[in-house]
Amino acid sequence: MATPSVGRVVHYVSYGTPGGEYTSQCRAAIVTAVPDILTGGLYGKVPDAHLCVLNPEGFFFNKNVPYDEPQLDEHGHPGLRGGTWHWPERIE
Repeated sequence: MATPSVGRVVHYVSYGTPGGEYTSQCRAAIVTAVPDILTGGLYGKVPDAHLCVLNPEGFFFNKNVPYDEPQLDEHGHPGLRGGTWHWPERIE
C-alpha cells in the first residue's frame, strides 16, 4: 500500500448525523501533513494523515485521521467507517 504524501488527493469519510439528516459520504481531501512514519511502531502500516476536507459547505481541517481500507458488504458495496481516509476507488 502506498504511503500518503503532502498534496495527494484522498477520500475522507464523513460521519453523517445521528438522526440521519445527513448520511456518511466520501469527500475529497488533500493531505496537508503526514506524521513521522518512523516512530510509534508504524512500520508496515499506512499512517494517519492530516487532511483538508473539501465539503460543499466549506473546508474542514482534521488532524491524525486514521486510514481504513473499505471492506465490501454482502451486496458488494464498500463499507466505510466515518472519520477515516482511504485511497480513491479506481473507475474503469
